[in-house]
Amino acid sequence: MADTVREIERKYEADRTTQLPDLTGVGGVATVVEAGTEELDAVYYDTAGLRLAAEGVTLRRRTGGTDAGWHLKLPVAPGVRDEVRAPLSPTPPDALTTLLRSRLLDRALVPVVRLRTHRTVRVLRDAGGAPLAEVAVDAVRARRIGPPAGSKKAEAAPDKARWHEIEVELAGDGGPGLLDAVGRELAAAGVRPAGSASKLARALAETGQRYEDAAGPGVAKGGGTAGEVVLRYVREQVRAIVELDPAVRRDLPDAVHRMRVATRRLRSAFRSYTKVLDRADTRPIGVELKWLAAELGVERDREVLTARLRAALDGVPPELRLGPVDARLRIFSERRRAGARGQLLAVLDGPRYLALLKRLHALLEAPPLRPAAARPAPEVAARAVLKDYRRLAGRMETALAAPAGRARDEALHGARKAAKRTRYAAEAARPALGRPAKKFARRIKRVQQLLGDHQDSVVARGTLRELAALAQRAGETGFTFGLLHGREEALAADRERRLSRVWEKASRRRYRAALRP
Repeated sequence: MADTVREIERKYEADRTTQLPDLTGVGGVATVVEAGTEELDAVYYDTAGLRLAAEGVTLRRRTGGTDAGWHLKLPVAPGVRDEVRAPLSPTPPDALTTLLRSRLLDRALVPVVRLRTHRTVRVLRDAGGAPLAEVAVDAVRARRIGPPAGSKKAEAAPDKARWHEIEVELAGDGGPGLLDAVGRELAAAGVRPAGSASKLARALAETGQRYEDAAGPGVAKGGGTAGEVVLRYVREQVRAIVELDPAVRRDLPDAVHRMRVATRRLRSAFRSYTKVLDRADTRPIGVELKWLAAELGVERDREVLTARLRAALDGVPPELRLGPVDARLRIFSERRRAGARGQLLAVLDGPRYLALLKRLHALLEAPPLRPAAARPAPEVAARAVLKDYRRLAGRMETALAAPAGRARDEALHGARKAAKRTRYAAEAARPALGRPAKKFARRIKRVQQLLGDHQDSVVARGTLRELAALAQRAGETGFTFGLLHGREEALAADRERRLSRVWEKASRRRYRAALRP
């Protein structure tokens, strides 16, 4: 079983002569308590090409101290990481390596660096004795394991390094403001921030280990070729899928939704920018992305549907809640969740998903660019966005003219898909087209949201009919579910009326004209 600890810390340079200032009274610190010394011994694991280190991820096996075991650190924000812990074992535990699958693919983990640290710890406590932060002064000895990764110049680098540093890590009720206050006090004492984000990063640098920037080259706003702009967007979505994989496995809030959006954005980019990326190469990948989005959608759709029905039920007066409606909704949702969660984890552990990740990385390494990729980005991007807009306009015209009922519901659902594609195309074009693309995407998003709310109502009504039938078979009344069904019908009608007005504003010629370079 793996446990997770949120790590919020800052690092500073130090040497043998560095003296910590008295931190009593700084940021609510009442006392500074000596907590003794520790001898820590950690071996860090990575791929031969240092893929994890390139993305700010660390995996280590550490003995000594109070938290001996395997530690996987995943970046959350600058200076913030989630540390996932597992008990000591001879080899990296499955509980942690599973969280690395999207980054490792099928690369092997090997030991790359060993760090031995003599640590002196001081605990900063408030007036009630509760810990706010820990300040550790570390004397570090690093040794490279195996040959250096990188260029031939790295072979001449030493395989050992030594340094001193200071870590200030929040604990208990400590907040970011305390880190700021301690940082100012250290700066006044002549202590400067560390040049490396982690001990591992410094150890790799000082022992000749080199890795390429995983983010890849960027594209300046308003500049670059169409190929550069589109590939930047594609790279961002691939990175999102890779980084969200462990969050989905850990069942973190909104992770499934965000990963699903990334797959949809990527697939839309392939379909919108066919003049830039060859469809013969991207179409098969798009099929797999559609499959992955559908698998992610099972759990996400359950989340959205449950939240919608729960909120609707909360709005029903107690006297109109006839029968065990709360319990029936809860049981209905939990049964779907159990099946959806298990299926999703099986997908992420399966060979089809791994093959998709490999194809995405291969595409970025050798993108199938067409001749238009070398042309100026604004010209190509504007044409792609307007092409998708015309497709959306046709579907909206069909939907708004369709008779009320199932035909209109299906037509509006088709328009919703076209609105998403148009919006994503405009978002991808923002580096090339700037503010006009941003405004256009925002207006299309409003249309998409109304269409989405309408479709959610269609799905909710179907589920309410199912719940009512289950209740009746159990000898219960379906009155409350029927009441909610009627409210959803009224809401859908309202969304249809509002949609006409919002679409009229979004489709004005001047908004489209502003996109032209």
